[in-house]
Amino acid sequence: MAEGKSLPQKLLLFYLNDHRMFGLGTLKIREITPYAPLSRLPESHAAVVGAMNFRGSTVPVIDMAYAVGYPPMSQADRQNASIIVTDVQRQEIGFLVRSVRKIVETHWKDVMPPPKSLGDRAFITGLLQMDKEIIQLLDVELLLARVYPESVNPSEVVLTDVQRETLKGLNILLVDDSQVARKQLSDMLDSKDVSYSVTTNGQDALDRLLEANSAGQPVDILVSDIEMPGLDGYELTFNVRDKKDLKQPYIILHTSLNSEMSVSYATQVGADEALTKFDAEELLDAILKGAEKR
Repeated sequence: MAEGKSLPQKLLLFYLNDHRMFGLGTLKIREITPYAPLSRLPESHAAVVGAMNFRGSTVPVIDMAYAVGYPPMSQADRQNASIIVTDVQRQEIGFLVRSVRKIVETHWKDVMPPPKSLGDRAFITGLLQMDKEIIQLLDVELLLARVYPESVNPSEVVLTDVQRETLKGLNILLVDDSQVARKQLSDMLDSKDVSYSVTTNGQDALDRLLEANSAGQPVDILVSDIEMPGLDGYELTFNVRDKKDLKQPYIILHTSLNSEMSVSYATQVGADEALTKFDAEELLDAILKGAEKR
């Protein structure tokens, strides 16, 4: 990666209704199957339409349209629908969608952040224009947090006095475009009385790193998502490591993609740690390791 470019990303494009196209990274996807009758899951969220058997495991299936605010899919529409089986945050989840269109290749630098006017109402992590059509990339972490709110509870990890003292006074910067991931990270650190700052994209993070360095208060630990519109985690890391006059932070990259390739590539571009999110204990261990090196 000498030229500082990120790997191309493949997206699966699909429809939730007749006219809006959505996208999901293929590294999250285990399999795409035609709809088949599902087993009922009692006392589940209204968007959970049942469970399927996937390679010997019981996997809940979410009506993705209903989960993001569209009308639920009718029984008649389900007969021609597809189920996208995903691996996100170490969970296998099926998503019921109206139809699958195709797989395309793109780069995160071509993905635009969603308009700020959407606020917390949108389940969109980015927008991509392709063939004169706007593709909405779904924030599956946010979707799962709404369906399974217990998954975003703060960690029960306890810091010792020595560990807390180690973290005191460090300049920690968190970077993530997903509001759910930011809340998980923030809640975990808040519960441990660890100070930090947070931003939503790679370019702003790079600017903050440079400003902090110029002010004589360099960032000690950088915790960044990999998949972000514009400047992704790989490119952010490469740019940081390429600036020789910048006091180098300890860099922790994390991703919802349970993929050896993602972790391997993160270390190739200069990250000190690469984790699949979200495991609070692993993240805290990585931050402590970085703190000890400062």
